[in-house]
Amino acid sequence: MSLAVRFFEYGTSDVLRVMDVPAPAPGPGQVRLAVRAAGVNPFDWKVMQGFMSQVMPLDLPAGLGSDVAGVVDHVGEGVTAFAVGDEVLGTARTPAYAETAVADAAALVIKPAGLPWEVAGTLAGSGGTAWTVLERLKVVQGETLLIHAASGGVGTFAAQLAVARGARVIGTAGQDNHERLRTLGVIPVAHGEGLADRVRAIAPEAVDAVLDASGRGEIPLSIELAGGPERVLTLVAFDAGDLGIQVHTDGPSGNGIRALHDILPLIEEGRLHVPIWRTYPLAEAAAALDLSRTGHVGGKIVLLPSATA
Repeated sequence: MSLAVRFFEYGTSDVLRVMDVPAPAPGPGQVRLAVRAAGVNPFDWKVMQGFMSQVMPLDLPAGLGSDVAGVVDHVGEGVTAFAVGDEVLGTARTPAYAETAVADAAALVIKPAGLPWEVAGTLAGSGGTAWTVLERLKVVQGETLLIHAASGGVGTFAAQLAVARGARVIGTAGQDNHERLRTLGVIPVAHGEGLADRVRAIAPEAVDAVLDASGRGEIPLSIELAGGPERVLTLVAFDAGDLGIQVHTDGPSGNGIRALHDILPLIEEGRLHVPIWRTYPLAEAAAALDLSRTGHVGGKIVLLPSATA
């Protein structure tokens, strides 16, 4: 048995229970992890509240979380890439808000020795999504990318990955996050009224592409600034597809490992930083999700299941 977060009905964080469940067993091509860190993402509380039930129906009770880092404690049939005791990170097959989780071996990579657990547990989802949308937007060296909500989870990754590609990045954020964005190589601008003029003052020749991770109604403005909808992509304005922009709903879209192979060297070289806003033990998963729901965070939120004991 191992502790895991479960919910028996959709709702706010009050529906969550931390309870003993049978430890999952790895199948062929899978490994089981003693979970050291599980990233908390907005997608998780949307699942909990039932917002995704039409496209991703669940058999309740269900768990939460997919970003994971941990130590391999059981190896399934046919797995040769990992052995018991290996420290790994990636995407879990079973819910990651738990003391143990199963993952496909193909969805994991070895954790660099110096990488903190709390950082390792955040990389696959937000990092993989950011890497994927930059590919979809075809951002290359010398271009200007505008990111709405550049200080958020995906926005922070996308900004730094774009800077590493040689792009100029303009990022919208609250004033409190401007200095942090500057340290990441991003040109910060305040969101809200007058945004178009502020962006034009920085990029009078227009921007080449726009990533919307905000959902505050910036799509028409983004199309105008980019000179058309073709290179405007949103992660949150799901009803904007009829405007001709790209709507991305698939997270890393199978690119998680390719993304990690790009992200990990940048972290080790000091060219990509993952700010950790707060960590929680597994028993406080509800508080972690409540904080995520506020949208007022300056970094990643992480569960540390080993801190439960």
